[in-house]
Amino acid sequence: MPRTEAQRAIASGRVLVDGALRPKSHRLEGGEHIRVDLAAAGELASEGPAVPVVYRDAHVLIVDKPAGLPTHPTENRRTGTLVNRLLGMGVPLSTGGPLRPGIVHRLDTGTSGLMLVASDDETHDALAQMLKRHVVERRYLALVRGVPPNDRFAVDAALGRIGARVRVDVTGGRPAETAVEVRERFERAALVEAAPRTGRTHQIRVHLAAVGHPILGDARYGGGGQDATAFGLRRPFLHSSRIAFEHPLTGERIERTSDLPEDLRAALERARSSIAASGGDSGESGGRADRR
Repeated sequence: MPRTEAQRAIASGRVLVDGALRPKSHRLEGGEHIRVDLAAAGELASEGPAVPVVYRDAHVLIVDKPAGLPTHPTENRRTGTLVNRLLGMGVPLSTGGPLRPGIVHRLDTGTSGLMLVASDDETHDALAQMLKRHVVERRYLALVRGVPPNDRFAVDAALGRIGARVRVDVTGGRPAETAVEVRERFERAALVEAAPRTGRTHQIRVHLAAVGHPILGDARYGGGGQDATAFGLRRPFLHSSRIAFEHPLTGERIERTSDLPEDLRAALERARSSIAASGGDSGESGGRADRR
């Protein structure tokens, strides 16, 4: 159950502690009786259009999620999500909870690219464990503000949440690590490939912002403003470009990639054009020592 939905249940009086209403900040001592009234989710709508499927067998799908499409419904938003489109396509989905059937992991609404979807509960549980053990390889392309000085580096910083916003929290946060490799350098930006070792909410966005290179177009974490506008970005330049894993039931090695969508390709070409106009050379990365 997502944190926000749990908070709504408490705020609407559907959670009782020893028969009494308590605020969200109430701390449990142990031994209390908790009663939660989860209203029936009801049947989710089947909608179109279909989303691109880049791999499918009887157990798992890899879909290419468009930007602007939320991953799954919530109590307040029951339509217009990836789950609704998958239902419209008639593909079998694991139980996964009443509002997120099939969803093993999620992408932010503004992020495009590859996602794993489970067709049955056995596969869902196996993929979830693989993600927890960090044996599913995931790669993301991001255009960031500024030019990192090193070709490869890692951000190892715990993350915590304040409301809807995630931040580095070295004392109370959950461990998170992201490896980063510079793919191209431009005048005031760089194309990087990020490989999250963990799967925290907004992890790549917050980690890149924490080292002074926020993702362009990501206004929440410092990537908005004139630079994003100059590249024509209306959403974060973040794309899930590669997924690779051993099939949990067959053992087959599955590897799939996704090209940048048109809006991000156009932004990247603008970045390259800015180098050409200034007479510079973007220069692909070249093998300096890692910075941690």
